[in-house]
Amino acid sequence: MSEKDTKSKRNFSTKFLILAVVFALAAGLLAGTSGSNLIVEAAYRVGLKIPVIGSDSPDFSGARSIYYMLKSKYNGDISNEKLRAYLNKGVAAAAEDPYTEYYTEQEARELEKDLDGTIGGGIGAELGMRNNKPTVVRPLKDSPAEKAGLKAGDIILAVNNKATANMSIEDIVRMVRGEVGTTAKITIRRGSERMDISVKREEITSPDIETQIKNEIGIIKLSRFGTDSAAKVRAAAEDMKHQNVKGVILDLRGNGGGYLQTGIDVAGVWLNDKDVVSEKGKSNNPKTLKSGKQAILNGMPTVVLIDSSSASASEIVAGALKDHQAATLIGEKSFGKGSVQEMIDLPKGDMLKVTVANWYTPKGKNISKEGIEPDKKVELSSDDINNNRDPQLDAAVDYLQK
Repeated sequence: MSEKDTKSKRNFSTKFLILAVVFALAAGLLAGTSGSNLIVEAAYRVGLKIPVIGSDSPDFSGARSIYYMLKSKYNGDISNEKLRAYLNKGVAAAAEDPYTEYYTEQEARELEKDLDGTIGGGIGAELGMRNNKPTVVRPLKDSPAEKAGLKAGDIILAVNNKATANMSIEDIVRMVRGEVGTTAKITIRRGSERMDISVKREEITSPDIETQIKNEIGIIKLSRFGTDSAAKVRAAAEDMKHQNVKGVILDLRGNGGGYLQTGIDVAGVWLNDKDVVSEKGKSNNPKTLKSGKQAILNGMPTVVLIDSSSASASEIVAGALKDHQAATLIGEKSFGKGSVQEMIDLPKGDMLKVTVANWYTPKGKNISKEGIEPDKKVELSSDDINNNRDPQLDAAVDYLQK
């Protein structure tokens, strides 16, 4: 960028901030609230640095003192970029909310790839927390993980000799991933046996939807709620309806969620102009989100499969279909994530994911920490998975064939 361009951008930013201040103060007077939040956000979005405004603003002088002490006394080099990242992470962590997080530019790119299923170099295994332990939920079919011998239920003790104790599942996933062609050494516990399994990373693209028809029953396996997942579900539903299936199974097991709007659109495949979910944020004014008016599977006998890894958008869809009696839920209790996050793009490519509301099913239930109970409980053990048995799916097919 030329010097002229830089000056032009700075002048524009300053003018924008002045207008934002006027607007924010006016908005504050009209609404009876302070406009300081609007000022801060306006300045931040154009890259201007201003102090936090407000009588209840925290005192950051201690952080500055620590910074100067480190710079003057620490026997080594400290990256300013890392200092900035850790400071931002610390501010976000003060919310004491596991779903409110600050992401660096690299972490933000990885999150977007996760939502779109573009994994890059990986081992092809779904990982999750089971009894507060990082566990292999399932290796993908024909994946490097499956070929190397990783199995569902394996507890991950270390990755490349780095212990996973007290680490989040996101951090463990980052360690497992890497450049294509490199090797990840996964230390696991299987039963009472401890072992090391080396897996060569390959380019991994995880499909968001898999479909089949079994005994005249259509099965839609949805692994995440990506940007175009709802369109794929609708296309699969139309095809199954044309093939005159007797019923449909929506398999949301292991689906940790994704985009809220995608969840609304998926529910709209079954629900015709119905309430899907309501949100209640700081304003305490509920906002109800409804399905569309093209429910091609409206009235179709349906089972939704859920388990302890079915979370967020999965629970929104399952809860809506259950409350409207559009589906029967079979499996195990869902995860219990009843909050909504907004992803805010920040300067330099980083991002803030912040909880902005709690959500409620059409009947007014918030399932935080409680989860959604299935109408029919059927368990799936590691032994079942490793021996290619699926009693939950079998129970769903049997239910729809009655």
